[in-house]
Amino acid sequence: MGFSADWWNPDSVEGVLPGVMALGPEWLSPENLIGLFGAFAILGVCIIVFIETGLLVGFFLPGDSLLFTAGLLMATGVITTPIWIAAPVIGLAAFIGDQVGYQIGKASGPRVFNKPDSRFFRREYVDKTHAYFERFGGRTIIIARFIPIVRTFAPVVAGVARMPYRTFVTYNFIGALLWGVGVTLLGYWLGGFEFVQKYIEIILIAIVAISAIPIFIELGRAFRNGRRNRTQSPVIDGDLA
Repeated sequence: MGFSADWWNPDSVEGVLPGVMALGPEWLSPENLIGLFGAFAILGVCIIVFIETGLLVGFFLPGDSLLFTAGLLMATGVITTPIWIAAPVIGLAAFIGDQVGYQIGKASGPRVFNKPDSRFFRREYVDKTHAYFERFGGRTIIIARFIPIVRTFAPVVAGVARMPYRTFVTYNFIGALLWGVGVTLLGYWLGGFEFVQKYIEIILIAIVAISAIPIFIELGRAFRNGRRNRTQSPVIDGDLA
């Protein structure tokens, strides 16, 4: 895990990522979070990914943009860690994070649903995630990887619901591969293009929007099925009384 000598030269980094800070608070910007770890940036990315996916307090962390930015910085030479090392390690951190979240949910049980609101916890986050499980079942573990906040609570809710462990591990592996490895590789492959560096803010917003497409597809399908069922349901005389 290494870096060029001028790794955290602000002028050098801003030349690569001119607009990322506009996406949120400066202290939560991907380049700032990565820079906090200096020569151990990839280790830092893994820690952040683990916290976001494994601990309930990590729901506010910028997962998608963090992974894409890490890949981009490797492509541009700012981070010199080889992509073939970094991507699998980040994917492993995402996998382990969800495994820990599952065990937390399994150990806590229904108490997670009754936990009072606090600075770092909102009951609505759990309720929203539970609604995804009701609609999408086990596939939520994969889909949730690409949805902020939901990806933090999905493994916990799976543990509370006692999802079969083998089923959870399978979905978790696929999700960690597609998200942890896939988004990092996407940033690496696209990071060499000047266009991507120039319009990184728009691209990161697009990534979030694209990641929500499966949800809209499933919601549309469920809506059509619901209308079809109501149309085909026979009317019973007693129902009109």
